[in-house]
Amino acid sequence: MKHHYVIVLFALIVTSSMVSFTSYRATEHEVNEDMSQALALALEEQQSDVINADTIQVFNRNLRMEALRGKAMLAVDTRQGFRPRPQCSIATILALSDQRPAMVLWMITMLWGTFWLWQQRKHLPLDCGYGGLMYAENDRRFYDAQGEQVKLTPMQLQLMEMFWQSPSHLLTKAEICNTLWPKKDDANETLYTLIRRLKPVIEQHSNLKIESDRGRAYGLKVN
Repeated sequence: MKHHYVIVLFALIVTSSMVSFTSYRATEHEVNEDMSQALALALEEQQSDVINADTIQVFNRNLRMEALRGKAMLAVDTRQGFRPRPQCSIATILALSDQRPAMVLWMITMLWGTFWLWQQRKHLPLDCGYGGLMYAENDRRFYDAQGEQVKLTPMQLQLMEMFWQSPSHLLTKAEICNTLWPKKDDANETLYTLIRRLKPVIEQHSNLKIESDRGRAYGLKVN
């Protein structure tokens, strides 16, 4: 099933790109034809290949595409005997091309990509859970029984992972302090603050509570 999402996403990206490119190339062809006929008329009128201010004015006046006037330019092509050559920027051609169908397809592509990512997240491999809480190792996130992510600070997440990886879900104060604050001589107060702020978050999203074991350890226990 996962491959179907990827195939559809890839097909949408290719289709969007092709529609955008096709519109661009069609407009580019129209622009080149318009500039070529305008240049031919301008050179015929002045009867010279020398570019001057009048040439540019006549050239712009003979452009059929009104939106192109003032944006098309004349340059000297040294490869063809210094003959004048019309040119137009890619941005101008892109602006003149009809990109609305491509934009609609790109919006559909983005929506499908978002839906696919949501499906990926929804089906992340979770452990069997403990006390109504589940942990997705792939993205290092905890989820409640309804599949909603439990939002934790980086330090809270690290402590919860330590509790989770412990077979008994019990950690001594020394274990926690040495892991989280290895360079701090006395981290007891910092640990107390961390535990105090983590408790209501865990209790809100699960049937678990963090209990102190005779002041020497902390553990996750089911209510």
